[in-house]
Amino acid sequence: MCGIVGYIGNEQAAPIILEGLSKLEYRGYDSAGIAVRDSNSDIEIVKAKGRLKALSDKTNEGQTLIGNCGIGHTRWATHGEPSEENAHPHCSDDCCVVAVHNGIIENYQELKEKLHKNGYSFYSGTDTEVAVKLIDYYYKKYFGNPVDAINRSMVRIRGSYALAVMFKDNPGEIYVARKDSPMILGLENEDAYFASDVPAILKYTRNVYYIGNLEIGKLQKGKLTFYNIDGDEIQKEATEIQWDMDAAEKSGFEHFMIKEIHEQPKAVSDTLNSVVSNGRINLTNIGLTDDEIKNISEIHIVACGSAYHVGVAAQYVIEDLARIPVRVELASEFRYRRPIIDKNGLVIIISQSGETADSLAALREAKSMGIRTLAIVNVVGSSIAREADKVLYTLAGPEIAVATTKAYSAQLIISYVLAIQFALVWNKIDEKTYKSLITELGTLPDKINRLLEDKERIQWFATKFSNSKDIFFIGRGIDYAISLEGSLKMKEISYIHSEAYAAGELKHGTISLVEDGTLVIGVLTQEELYEKTISNMIEVKSRGAYLMGLTNSGNYNIEDTADFVTYIPKTDKHFTTSLAVVPLQLMGYYISVARGLDVDKPRNLAKSVTVE
Repeated sequence: MCGIVGYIGNEQAAPIILEGLSKLEYRGYDSAGIAVRDSNSDIEIVKAKGRLKALSDKTNEGQTLIGNCGIGHTRWATHGEPSEENAHPHCSDDCCVVAVHNGIIENYQELKEKLHKNGYSFYSGTDTEVAVKLIDYYYKKYFGNPVDAINRSMVRIRGSYALAVMFKDNPGEIYVARKDSPMILGLENEDAYFASDVPAILKYTRNVYYIGNLEIGKLQKGKLTFYNIDGDEIQKEATEIQWDMDAAEKSGFEHFMIKEIHEQPKAVSDTLNSVVSNGRINLTNIGLTDDEIKNISEIHIVACGSAYHVGVAAQYVIEDLARIPVRVELASEFRYRRPIIDKNGLVIIISQSGETADSLAALREAKSMGIRTLAIVNVVGSSIAREADKVLYTLAGPEIAVATTKAYSAQLIISYVLAIQFALVWNKIDEKTYKSLITELGTLPDKINRLLEDKERIQWFATKFSNSKDIFFIGRGIDYAISLEGSLKMKEISYIHSEAYAAGELKHGTISLVEDGTLVIGVLTQEELYEKTISNMIEVKSRGAYLMGLTNSGNYNIEDTADFVTYIPKTDKHFTTSLAVVPLQLMGYYISVARGLDVDKPRNLAKSVTVE
């Protein structure tokens, strides 16, 4: 949600900030703004509603804004409609304080009333303006000390925020603060940067610093200083970002999504190689010992969106291989329902960004109960990675498209690895099966590549159904988990109404939705459930459905039932999700392209949901 970029150094700030904001467009936004100054001038603010191009055009790509110090923002409306007036940056009445903000201030009405009583007026409908004027209030009350002003404001504010603040009286400084919203700082020689995500500053530096909750950072030319909530200076260690610059570019592909679909074999291979060596799974790097595994009584997997669908697939795999109870929960539900978890349970949090608000809150809920936590995340140093007891990183690299593909596939691989290792430790599989499963995991990247070589056939079929009103996905067991992700990919980037159903539930109301020509996609990768799902497909065909079948190579009798069939290479039944999801990703992508939509930045969606 939203994007923040800032710079101070020897170069002109505006072009750097605009370029950084362009790298964060995938986060979702409805307006943009920038504030720039030099040591001898007042702060100049420019805002524009709509796409970042409107702001770029308004400033002649930043050339009309002179100054080597600045902050920029792309806004996702929460309080106040999308408008130039509500766009960030916001300023105090006398422009003494200018700031941008990601997050939600929950008690902004209460603070607004306090500020009204102290003579402040308000021009926008945003909660951010309240934060700016609260900082201004304390800045003036405590004799112009920026750190004290921000600290005292942080104590009063309830909610989540990443703040970047410029003070008129401090021309060579920018201050940042955070609570539950992402923020990174970077330093390269005389140039200092900050942003809400790595791609914004990856071109300029790989040395980044993560500030913790209720901490402040001060940026000056060639210098970063950090403070705790009491205003005491604290030390931070830099983290080197390993992503290469090409990973955040399209590299000749039309969209990031199709590029990232093609990067899945590498993401799967890199992630697998990080935890498997010499034919054995090695979890010692995260400190998960066999003794700890033996003492786990149950597993709760908590996630949102596609990561939740990974959890649904993982539940089937872990329970079948390791024979331990697994419960999969939406993070937004888990955090509010007072969950009952055995003291020897394990809570697994899955998140690409490591900043998902509900998942982070669920993690903290589990930790407050004294339950062990394990995070599966893609971003080193993210909030969930820092706060979980143990972390397994997926090595998918930067994922720019809003619709996840390669991060989802990397998360699946980690879930398979955990299932296999848990099964071995709990003596549910023998050594021969253990080695066989690990060997099969190693074949998945090549099999995904083979599926990608057949993408033109999927493109042809997708184009035929680009004008569909409704598309339904059905499957049983793991195939239901696959259907959930396929349906999400379809709806989020094509805007076609799409639903996934457990095939056995068709007669309980769902079948009434099927009309002549309705596309129904049947997923049939589990051989023991194949005939039952075929029967369900015949039922919907008799009601006029057009059938697409997605099944294992060799199941050619499906062509007697389905109108169009896509085959996946044979693999162990537990791993079919990794292969079956690829044609469904391609389906969603090519339908979106055929409809002329913005594939990488679908309407109303953001890459990382960092507020409730």
